[in-house]
Amino acid sequence: MKKLSIIVFTYSVITLFLSVSFSFAAGGSTSEQGDKNAIILASFGTTVPRAVTSIINILDTVKEAYPGTEVRLTFTSNIIRSIWRKRRAEPQKWIDQGIPEEVLFVENIITTIGRLQEEGYKNIIVQPTHMFFMEQSYDLLQYVNAIASIQTTKERWRPFKNVVMGRPALGMPGDRFDYRIDVERAVETLSEDAEEARKRGATLVYMGHGNKHWSTGIYNETQKKMRAAYPDIKTFVGVVEGYPGIDDVSSLLKQEGTKKIILKPFMIVAGDHAVNDMAGPEDDSWKSILSQEGYEVEAILKGLGSNDSFAAIFIDHIKDAALSAGIKLE
Repeated sequence: MKKLSIIVFTYSVITLFLSVSFSFAAGGSTSEQGDKNAIILASFGTTVPRAVTSIINILDTVKEAYPGTEVRLTFTSNIIRSIWRKRRAEPQKWIDQGIPEEVLFVENIITTIGRLQEEGYKNIIVQPTHMFFMEQSYDLLQYVNAIASIQTTKERWRPFKNVVMGRPALGMPGDRFDYRIDVERAVETLSEDAEEARKRGATLVYMGHGNKHWSTGIYNETQKKMRAAYPDIKTFVGVVEGYPGIDDVSSLLKQEGTKKIILKPFMIVAGDHAVNDMAGPEDDSWKSILSQEGYEVEAILKGLGSNDSFAAIFIDHIKDAALSAGIKLE
């Protein structure tokens, strides 16, 4: 048994490194009649029960758009999946809190794809519900490319015809799709936030996740487009990790002479970062820091995934991935 486990693990490692290109499709350019197609929504995930609603809203939105296509859910965060795995010891406790089985029994991307293969699905679109192409999406793409690259001695024995990946909400690097158009589309979905700030005479401050290892310039670009789209609203987009952080945002706010702030997460879910880093009672939370500096801060714990217009972005990204691979979705 131990020897078999080593063989399986070795094979998985080899396949993961077979493809390092940023290709979106592999094998077969068309979806032949009779092939079974599936969509996998790859969310970072969350451990906060009330934040799950944002993920489920995206899931339901995609299911409604493609009623004839199987839609599954996976979490890309190993830590978050491990927490839900422990929670399965008391399933009813979480079900009573409104946690759907898709979340309580969530699996990793390899297992999710493997189950689809066992069920006869030949074309799979993996759609990340990440904000932008950073380390989570990069790693996910390596899994997708590795599985898509599997070759067999006979074509008919290949596990899949197409395994492809869509792009995150704000797009990704490359010349296939202009990420600036994706950013503009996302900004359009935030009109209600701008209107709320307008009514209250407040400055709109978003807190994104950011990253210590990848450029977070996309947030500055989003801020610029927000100001162009809603010129009468002062908008700032900062991040927990990377630049611009809360110190940078605070410094810029002082130049504006603002008094009221609407503070919202620029994330798919209002999870742990939003609850603690953004709106928590601790002295180092964004709300506490800004309040101590004299601002009237209203923190709104609502992830972007709960915004129906924002959730619909992923419908179009799935459609683009399907068209690129010749997959017909229903």
